[in-house]
Amino acid sequence: MHVLVAYASRHGATQGIAERIAATLRSSGLEAEAFTVKSARDLDDYDAFVIGSAAYMFHWLGDAASFVRRNRNALAGKPVWLFSSGPLGTDPLDAEGRDQKVVTVPKEIPELREAIGARDHRVFFGAYHRDVKPIGFAERFMRLMPAAKDSIPEGDFRDWPEIEAWAAEIARELRPVAVG
Repeated sequence: MHVLVAYASRHGATQGIAERIAATLRSSGLEAEAFTVKSARDLDDYDAFVIGSAAYMFHWLGDAASFVRRNRNALAGKPVWLFSSGPLGTDPLDAEGRDQKVVTVPKEIPELREAIGARDHRVFFGAYHRDVKPIGFAERFMRLMPAAKDSIPEGDFRDWPEIEAWAAEIARELRPVAVG
């Protein structure tokens, strides 16, 4: 079973998640490779897909959403899982007491899941470091507002055991069952 883990990442946190998912799939006996959605080619060579993106302002990065839409036919006939990386901090609830992993689901996820029949979508906490050069209008704007900048928690909040457990679930679904 050959699995492509394709991702879109701005500062590397989502790339790290994708690479950990691929490593976990490999340690479970599957062939797995991680590539950016821009460099992923020859989708017919893969039996399954895990596709992820950083999420900003309640949206996946455009490259990731475009990848799914552009390759809808190739993806729809195979097992696909989606993930998003984005909320920051360690508190599972937001200021209003809502589950952060529910309220931060990117807006295009329902459409993408339906278009390709994705088996699951997960939201993982991401990482933010103030010293990283801002990319995009929203990040540059936030840097200009000291109060907003100070309100964003800094650090690496990725939950590696949670990510590995999800990848192990995917591996169990993909591994052929031994007969006899």
